[in-house]
Amino acid sequence: MRLLSVSAIATLVTALAVLVPLASRPVPALAHDPADLVLAQVGVDEKLGARLPLDSPLFDQRGRRVTLGSYFTGQPVIVSLNYFSCPTLCPVLIRNLASAISKAGNLAVGKDFKVVTVSLDPEETVARAAGKAQEAYGIIGKVAGLDTAWPFLFGSKETIGHLASSMGVRYTKLPGGEIAHPNVIVIVTADGIVSRYLYGIEPSPQDLRLGLVEASKGKIGGSPLINQALLYCFHYDPVGKRYVLIASRVMTAAMTLVFILTVTVLGLLWKREARKRVT
Repeated sequence: MRLLSVSAIATLVTALAVLVPLASRPVPALAHDPADLVLAQVGVDEKLGARLPLDSPLFDQRGRRVTLGSYFTGQPVIVSLNYFSCPTLCPVLIRNLASAISKAGNLAVGKDFKVVTVSLDPEETVARAAGKAQEAYGIIGKVAGLDTAWPFLFGSKETIGHLASSMGVRYTKLPGGEIAHPNVIVIVTADGIVSRYLYGIEPSPQDLRLGLVEASKGKIGGSPLINQALLYCFHYDPVGKRYVLIASRVMTAAMTLVFILTVTVLGLLWKREARKRVT
């Protein structure tokens, strides 16, 4: 067996003396993408059944002092959180919401439900709020009392933060002044209870209608019987975040209807035959 030379042993000892301290040092954490840090602060923690702070003091698009509760007058309310100087998605979301409202079947804003859009920007202005209001109203068309049926509100940092927190909506202000927030609308019952969350920048008119009917317990939008049938056949999918048709329930309802019609027809025929026998 060949022995190492003295110089080789000395070299090995020197290398170990350098490498061992390095190995014992903690490994620095990998740098995070700033976008990941922002996304971690933005989102929705659903709070179904939570009550909104209806006494929240706000200002409307005319500069009038109001409270959130002044718009809860017996109908369900759609609440959206945006900001009026947003250069990207907020204008699209507001336009799409207005378009979905105009296509929500026989539901009428102001009569069957209300909409409340609240700015997340504590430095909001009356002029910007009024501008966004007019854009939305232009899409919906002429509706009496639309300024109170769909107000555009703003308030202090504390008020807005408390309102957003009550709905489980997390947002953050970016260094450039923009506000990162989730694209979500919240359907609230007439007494201020969170009923349903609808996600995305283009809400479906059908999802909007079903969510409002659900929040009103079938009391708006026509016949209560038809509303209950709709709610029976459609179910909110918590994974897909939308209402989906349940084929098995549709089949059950159809078979039940066929059975009732069959029994009714047979009953009428039996009565006719019974009358013939009597005569």
